[in-house]
Amino acid sequence: MQLKSFTVQHRASRNGFRSSTRPTSLSAPLWIRARSSQQQFAAPAFHVGNRAGCPAPLKAVKTDAQAEQMDTAMLRLIADVSKQVDEAVAATVFSNNEAARRVEFSPNSELRQRVVASIQKLAKGLLERDVEVRLLLLAALCCEHLLLLGPPGTAKSELSARLSSLCGGTYFERLLTRFSVPEELFGPLSMKGLENDLYVRQINGYLPTAEVAFVDEIFKANSAILNALLTLLNERLFDNGNQRLHAPLLCLVGASNEMPESEELDALYDRFLIRRTVSQVSNNQLYKLARLAAGRNDHALSGIAVANGNGNGNGGEVSQQQQQQQQPVLAMEDFRGTALAAYSSVDVPDSVIDLLTGLRNHLQDKCEPPMYVSDRRFMKAVRMLQVAAYADGRDQVNEYDCLLLEHVFGNRPDDGVKVRQQVLDMLAADPGLQQTEMILLGLFGRACRLLEGPEDAAELAAASAEVAQLVDLLTSRHVALATNLEGNGFPELRATLWQAEASVASAVQSLVPQMTENRKKVEDLLREAHTLAAVLRAPSATAPLLERLLPKRFKQYQKGISSKA
Repeated sequence: MQLKSFTVQHRASRNGFRSSTRPTSLSAPLWIRARSSQQQFAAPAFHVGNRAGCPAPLKAVKTDAQAEQMDTAMLRLIADVSKQVDEAVAATVFSNNEAARRVEFSPNSELRQRVVASIQKLAKGLLERDVEVRLLLLAALCCEHLLLLGPPGTAKSELSARLSSLCGGTYFERLLTRFSVPEELFGPLSMKGLENDLYVRQINGYLPTAEVAFVDEIFKANSAILNALLTLLNERLFDNGNQRLHAPLLCLVGASNEMPESEELDALYDRFLIRRTVSQVSNNQLYKLARLAAGRNDHALSGIAVANGNGNGNGGEVSQQQQQQQQPVLAMEDFRGTALAAYSSVDVPDSVIDLLTGLRNHLQDKCEPPMYVSDRRFMKAVRMLQVAAYADGRDQVNEYDCLLLEHVFGNRPDDGVKVRQQVLDMLAADPGLQQTEMILLGLFGRACRLLEGPEDAAELAAASAEVAQLVDLLTSRHVALATNLEGNGFPELRATLWQAEASVASAVQSLVPQMTENRKKVEDLLREAHTLAAVLRAPSATAPLLERLLPKRFKQYQKGISSKA
């Protein structure tokens, strides 16, 4: 019994228990009790949980105490860094959001004012023709042509006649049939010319001398008409006998109830830079249409919503007082000179060029069926965006101008929807975020290596400078996103003259969800960048500190090291 009692106590001592939990039997010999007592006092010197039962050095107790002190210091440092980061990010987000709510994008110029007045004059008394009016005016400013597809009786010819009245140009209008002859467009043959063996036409009052023209059912043109028409539309030249004459044509509006059916009409179809499908007035607007037919000059029919210049949305209807002020409208000199002025003074930034090239590649390579975009059409589209920006009072094309390309790219009427959706997807996406995240991960790995090795003040300073640049980059990106998402949002898009109010509302509804998610990602990356900057500034920073503050990045860093090994 005495030996068994000692054995139990000895095991308890070896397992790290205090000897008082298993008292030594009083019946044991004195030397056994003495030894047990010595073991009781010597027990703290053993390494707790040592499976081998070997005694550890006495300094283990000090090591545990130091580790506990280090953990306390680490927790205190983590709390300090986290507080600094939270305050910095919160201040940045708050200041950016507040500044975004005060942003006013209000481009202005005399030309823009005349464009606004011209849009309102062209649209007066027309229902649901906001988009068509803007496209017609833009086509004329670009000295390009507009194709309107849709059923009869939808004000297609009325628009072209109003454009001629606006600019004071010579007007020509004709309806083609399958039996139309060239004389209907280009004038009859000259009898006196035939007497002198000259094959010339009397072109006065016909298409070769017109400045604004409307040709209905244009795809009924036969091959005898096409050859002369193609040169006239593209080069503004007309061959009259042995003479090549310059045609003063500013804009031709073509209309058709159907798409071209034969391949020989593809070249004619491509001559129209801007294409638009015109629909009937919707059912909810039939009341106004009836009032208009009855001659009632309701205020709702006096004009259309046009950007009011304050950058916070498309303004409301035109007031009677503004109408009475007789705002100046565009003149023929404006139509003739705007395009050249725009090409020389409006810049196309790299972001817009990237969007254009990405859009064309997507349409031709990834769409089914593919949408072919000719080089000529692509170049003209770029110039059209320059004219749109110049007439809008800007010296640079912005990415939202590319929404106009739904009326430029595509071969069928329903292609415009696909083009618009792709542009919206590209506007909402932010490929730079992924690149920024990779930069952050690279800087994180560099910081870990610096903190693990011997202290190098120069390298730490260089790394801190790069992290500061990353913080500035993320801050600027957050500013851009906040500008679009705070307040009325999207001031550049809302201030443009070339997007109707309904089109702006639809685009905003599509862009907001993805941009909101992008802003959350930017804020997360900004928090990580501020954390990295704070750790590099801390005098007692270590790699484990980074591991605790940014565990996700540390795992990625370790995974990268393992893959390289």
